[in-house]
Amino acid sequence: MKSIIVFASGAGSNFSSIMQYAKTTDTFSIALLVVNKEDAPVIQLAKEQAIPVLLLNKETFNSTEWIATLTAYQPSLIVLAGFLWKLPEHLVNAFPNKIINIHPALLPKYGGKGMYGMRVHQAVKDAKENESGITIHYVNEKYDEGEVILQKKISVDSNDNIESVSSKIQQLEHEWFAKTIEEI
Repeated sequence: MKSIIVFASGAGSNFSSIMQYAKTTDTFSIALLVVNKEDAPVIQLAKEQAIPVLLLNKETFNSTEWIATLTAYQPSLIVLAGFLWKLPEHLVNAFPNKIINIHPALLPKYGGKGMYGMRVHQAVKDAKENESGITIHYVNEKYDEGEVILQKKISVDSNDNIESVSSKIQQLEHEWFAKTIEEI
């Protein structure tokens, strides 16, 4: 069984979805959760399942000292599931083609610094797009510019508000993220 490390910053809906999926397969398990907010609800989800948690502050995150901790887990994949800090280049270089992210839009549209969560959905609505979706991609040294692994679409119509777009996107995330992790 392969191990993955998940990075998250918030409530952990994608972490929870991945964790539940991992219970149904012998392909992968979550070895570690890395968080950057000490009050992130995702920490409790990990603790309930006895998944170790590594809490990082900005200073430690930007150093190289903690990379050995990740390496010790021998991850087959590092998964960004709502992690809101840009990865330092030394981390990307330490795990080439082993870090993936999920973005709540069809990249290259609506990606980059500051484009996350409801901000993305608002931008989609403001542009009067008739579709949006998710992009699962490899992480490189630039925001949301790594090679695309998978994109799935939803329709957006004039009756949708940002909450309904968010709900549709989250359904796609929960349906496809863990399956894609397993395939990789």
